Amino acid sequence: MRALRIIGALLLAILPAWAQQPAPQTAAAPPGRRLTLAAAFDLATKQNLDLAAARLRRAVMQAGLKIAGQIPNPSVTFGAARDFPHQSLVFDQPIEIGGQRGRRIEVARQEAALTDVEITALERVIRRQVRQSFYGLVAARSLTAQRAEALALAKRLQEIAQARFDAGDVPQLEVFQAELEVARAEADLTVQQQQEKVALSQLNALLNEPAETVWETLGALEDAPAAQALVDLVSRAAQTNPDLAHLAQEMKVEQSRRALLQAERVPNLTVEFGSDFNAPGDFRVGPRGGISMALPLFSRNQGELAQSAAALRALEGESSATRRSVAGRIEAAYYEWNARQTQVDLYRRSVVPAVLRLEGLAEESYRAGKANLLTVLDAQRNVQQVQREYLDSLLALQVAFAELEETVGAALD
Repeated sequence: MRALRIIGALLLAILPAWAQQPAPQTAAAPPGRRLTLAAAFDLATKQNLDLAAARLRRAVMQAGLKIAGQIPNPSVTFGAARDFPHQSLVFDQPIEIGGQRGRRIEVARQEAALTDVEITALERVIRRQVRQSFYGLVAARSLTAQRAEALALAKRLQEIAQARFDAGDVPQLEVFQAELEVARAEADLTVQQQQEKVALSQLNALLNEPAETVWETLGALEDAPAAQALVDLVSRAAQTNPDLAHLAQEMKVEQSRRALLQAERVPNLTVEFGSDFNAPGDFRVGPRGGISMALPLFSRNQGELAQSAAALRALEGESSATRRSVAGRIEAAYYEWNARQTQVDLYRRSVVPAVLRLEGLAEESYRAGKANLLTVLDAQRNVQQVQREYLDSLLALQVAFAELEETVGAALD
């Protein structure tokens, strides 16, 4: 029994000391390559695989231009018969008149321009994604730092609780509660470090960089672009919005097709030239020639031209509707951006400072024995919650600006 008492006393002496041992520190991340938002945009423009695949379509359209400019091949016919002349050799050369070849090239050129418009629209989408991923990584790292700070606060509170318990001011239950808060803060920090890796991998995927690439992001969530007038944004979008630009180019393509259909109403001319051979009693070799042309009596592309005219009217109506829709989307995105700016200003000026003051007062009161542990824990959790909300509002501000920029269709910063 005496031995058991001695062992129990030793355990009671060792366990508190063991509980106060610092948690094992994770290895610090190696310094990474420096990356600004502008550099991220440049890397994505050069290396993003979706953009690279889209740009390959330009070669397809350039080949279409060559196809459109091709001249019809001549044909050769050799005949042999019992009648005179016994043999004949004739060459046929179709000749396009009415400017058909030029109109066909113009259609291919406008279709190539439509591909360029689609690539430009994809570039705007990638730009939005890069901005969101860049600031998503910045926000993840800020949240990791906030979790680390919360862990430091929890450990400091644990030390205060242990000191007060040693002095006999509080029960051991408060020490256990403080230790539980430390364990919770350590778990939150570990999870957030993994979330930071997820944000980094998303950015690397957009930039087509190796997954193990580590970036030192040179930028802060507070870096908000300057405000712009709504009227100017709507006016600018009329020229640069991807949807409007696509519809405008579709109309140009349809107009060039209509011009080609009108040119094709003029029938092609076929020129024949050659020789007849071996007509005994008349000649051995005699020249031969002829001209042929289809008569446009029944089909003159009437249906195709009517369809093209209807397609143009439909595109004009769709363009008017899209123009109003784009203006509405810009207004909504602009007011969303303003709302996020107001939210960020409120958190920065009043909410965050107030909750930090409250947490400091609660900790000092607990140290002086004027408050219980639950009051301090509640104040610390309020600080963590408000700081997370502040980071979320900053990230939401950047996301709102990215969406506004994509809707306008031009860089706004």
